[in-house]
Amino acid sequence: MNSPNLPTIAILDDYHSRAIEYADWNGQSFASFEFFDKPFTDEDAVVNALQHVKAVGLMRERTPFPRTVIERLPNLELIVTSGKKNASIDVKAANEHGITVCGTEAPGHATAELAFLMVMALSRQFVPLVNALEHNNDWQPVMGKDIRNQTLGILGLGRLGEQLNNFAQAMGMNVIAWSENLSQSHCADLNVEYVSRQTLFERADVVSIHLRHSARTDSMVNQTDLERLGPNGYLVNTSRAEIVDLKVLKNALDNGVIAGAAIDVFEKEPTPINHWAVQHPRVLASPHIGYCTHETFNIFYTQTLEAFKAFYTGNPIRVIGAS
Repeated sequence: MNSPNLPTIAILDDYHSRAIEYADWNGQSFASFEFFDKPFTDEDAVVNALQHVKAVGLMRERTPFPRTVIERLPNLELIVTSGKKNASIDVKAANEHGITVCGTEAPGHATAELAFLMVMALSRQFVPLVNALEHNNDWQPVMGKDIRNQTLGILGLGRLGEQLNNFAQAMGMNVIAWSENLSQSHCADLNVEYVSRQTLFERADVVSIHLRHSARTDSMVNQTDLERLGPNGYLVNTSRAEIVDLKVLKNALDNGVIAGAAIDVFEKEPTPINHWAVQHPRVLASPHIGYCTHETFNIFYTQTLEAFKAFYTGNPIRVIGAS
């Protein structure tokens, strides 16, 4: 319940009303909390709903907070996002308007686990086989392939890519990697073969993307890359949809240029059921669940509440500066 004497804090993006499970919101005396369990239709809806709000808690990359939103929320003084960074917040604009931006820790291993699950599901044809049995009573209509001795190409060997590498090597896969800033010495330390971008797509049975989305990586994975991956190759994307040229990907899947893809990220989320990737027979689509586990949400929401409390007692923590 709101109190006129306390700042109102809005917890956005609380799909399925789960936030209440992960932190003691009701036991706080420094603020009152409102929870929003539906995505906003547009920026006007965001602004209209939050005019009275002093602070917001965001689940990263769900509700964007660009300059055009920030400038229309004169009462806003604090943004807390899950994770250490949130590309959908204009931190510079926030700082210019006297708004503090804070974050939480982000374990990250859940996303790497999902990526490897997708690698295995694609290789073993797990979803088509389950669907065939459940819907058509068809017993083993297709054959999967062993993971062992396949080659995994990791596009971006950072924290998540390193974790994926550990899973892959434990299962007997050969691992190769490339990104613009990747070094041969770093690969050697991880027992990963450093290759060129061209070689990565030519040799890999499956390529998994673990890059940050930026102007440099926008539509980075292109037609030439997919042609090199070939009709037996798979693409896994648990990073950001925009890193792949999506028109090119659809065409490649439509025409058998690659065997298939597993996608956990979309241009607009939540993604409508009629989205081409959700409906495509060559796509394993999941609803951006890379970081959605009990353990990760416990950290996100516990530390979000901790950041609110720290700010309103005069000691902001995990402050995110403009890059």
